Amino acid sequence: HYYLSEFSIQIEERLNMFRARVTNTIPNCLYAARGTIAASQRAAGVPWRFHKAFSNGSYSNIVVEKRGADDRVGLVQLNRPKALNALCDELMIELGEAMETLDSDPYIGAIVLTGSTRAFAAGADIKEMQPLTFKSCYNSNFPCSWDKMSSVKKPIIAAVNGFALGGGCELAMMCDIIYAGSKASFGQPEITLGTIPGAGGTQRLVKAVGKSKAMEMCLSGERISAEEAEKAGLVSKVFPPEELVDEAIKLADKICRHSKLTVAICKEAINTSFELTLKEGLHFEKRLFHATFSTEDRKEGMTAFMDKRPANFTDS
Repeated sequence: HYYLSEFSIQIEERLNMFRARVTNTIPNCLYAARGTIAASQRAAGVPWRFHKAFSNGSYSNIVVEKRGADDRVGLVQLNRPKALNALCDELMIELGEAMETLDSDPYIGAIVLTGSTRAFAAGADIKEMQPLTFKSCYNSNFPCSWDKMSSVKKPIIAAVNGFALGGGCELAMMCDIIYAGSKASFGQPEITLGTIPGAGGTQRLVKAVGKSKAMEMCLSGERISAEEAEKAGLVSKVFPPEELVDEAIKLADKICRHSKLTVAICKEAINTSFELTLKEGLHFEKRLFHATFSTEDRKEGMTAFMDKRPANFTDS
C-alpha cells in the first residue's frame, strides 16, 4: 500500500509538471508561429490587417500585435474596457508574460503599451484588493506580479489616453517614455481610499515631477491634465487622442533603427542614474561607454558615418 501511494504521488507530480510545460509552451509556440506567419506575409506583400487576427494568442485581458516598419514594434493594449482597464492580478500576469516574450524576441526593437481612448488604466482592481489583509499582502509581496515591467531591457513607450490613475499612473511610470493624448489625466488617488501608492507612486513620481508636485498629487488625490504633466516633466509629448498611438509607434520605429544592444546599454545607464550618486553614475556611464567599443555595432556605426552611408547594425 505504501509503495502504491508513493507511485501515485510520483505520477501526479509528473502530470503536474507536464501540465505546467504545456501551459507555458503553447502560448510561446503560438507567438512564434504568428511571427513566422507574419514574416511570410511581409515577404509576400500581404498587408498587416490580414495577419492581425493571429495577434492575441491565449490572453484574456490584453491584445498583443506587431506594428511599425517591418513589424519590429511590439504593441500591447490593455483590454478590460468595461472595467476601464483596471489592473487585476490576471491582467498583470498576462502583461508580464507578454513583455517577457517581446523582450526575448530578437526581431522586436521597442514596445508600445497603451489602453483605450477612454482609459489607459483607471487604477488597480479595487474589488480584488478590498478583502486583502496586511498578512496576505506581506506574505505574497503584493503586488509582486507588477515587477516584470521593470526588468524589460527593450524600451517601453506608454501611450496614455484617458485616465491613468493610481496603479495606471504607476504602470505608465514603469515605462521609459510617456506620450499622452490631450485628454489624458494622471493622478495618485489612493489617499482617498485610505491607503497609499504601492507600486512606485511615492518613489518614481518624485523623480519625475519633484517633491512638491508629488506631495500635492499623493496627499490630495487630485489629478493633473496631460498639459500639466508635460510641464511637470512626467510626459514627453502630448498629441491629439486619435494620433497618439501612431506617434508612439513612430518613435518606437526610430528606436528600432539603432542597435538593440546599444539601446539596451543606454537604457540601463539612464535607469541606473536614479540609484547612484553623480560621481558613481558618471563612473558607471563611462564603463558602459567603454564597453560599446567591444561591439561590432560601434565599429559599424562609426565606419558608416565616415563612409557617409546608413549603418547596418547587427545587434552584436
